[in-house]
Amino acid sequence: MAPAEPARTHRVVRPPILYAGTPVILLSSLNGDGTPNLAPASSYWALGQMLALGLESDGQTLANLQERPQLTVSFPSPPLWPAVERIADLTGRADIPAAKAGRYTHHADKFAAAGLTPQASDLVAPPRVAECLLQLEAEVRRITPGVTGEYAIAEAEVVRVHADRRIVADGDHIDPLAWQPIVYSFRHYFGIGEPLGARGGAVPERVDATRVDADREPASTFDLVAWELEEAGGDSACWLASVCPECGAMREGDGPCQRCQADPPA
Repeated sequence: MAPAEPARTHRVVRPPILYAGTPVILLSSLNGDGTPNLAPASSYWALGQMLALGLESDGQTLANLQERPQLTVSFPSPPLWPAVERIADLTGRADIPAAKAGRYTHHADKFAAAGLTPQASDLVAPPRVAECLLQLEAEVRRITPGVTGEYAIAEAEVVRVHADRRIVADGDHIDPLAWQPIVYSFRHYFGIGEPLGARGGAVPERVDATRVDADREPASTFDLVAWELEEAGGDSACWLASVCPECGAMREGDGPCQRCQADPPA
């Protein structure tokens, strides 16, 4: 089969961001006065027990980790996306960097600003986010400056994992059908949605890789479409799906949650 002509299927673009889809995380670190700083992030990946975190060079989180190399990483469930958004344009730095002036506002207590609760950690000083069902305690092993100087890469070793018992299966495994993270894709918040398959499982012989669902309507089951962030004013659209507000599991139908038996939201 001859390859498709690129001019007919693709065009050259230069998106301002390249977040194709990464989990939203909440990073907690300690300020110099011992108070916690909380920051949302999505530049994250993990291999084994090591985490790689992309951090802005002028942010309070990086400054804290350079002096006090401990942090917690908490994963909010889809119902918590408003809490994430409430602190997205707040900074823990009293001296707001020039690049953030006009957009960011200083706030000394971002836990309170987000409406979230600090929870004491076991092995590190920064607190976890109590409302998050999956939480990691970690110690920074290395910080590497980025190529452009605008960011740094922090490598951290996870020293303890906390998981709500409702999302744990078979001993130490996280049940992906009982819990899902928020995924940040091109300035939109998503849930994972309907399972496609499992690693090592059967795969279909043929798929329609050309399908684009740009015009789809939000479904009532297994669907969290998006909250669109506007670049400049205007109304935002929020389509919230069948996500249990108690445990974060995806719901089926209009009855109680199959995982925790919580009643559906009013």
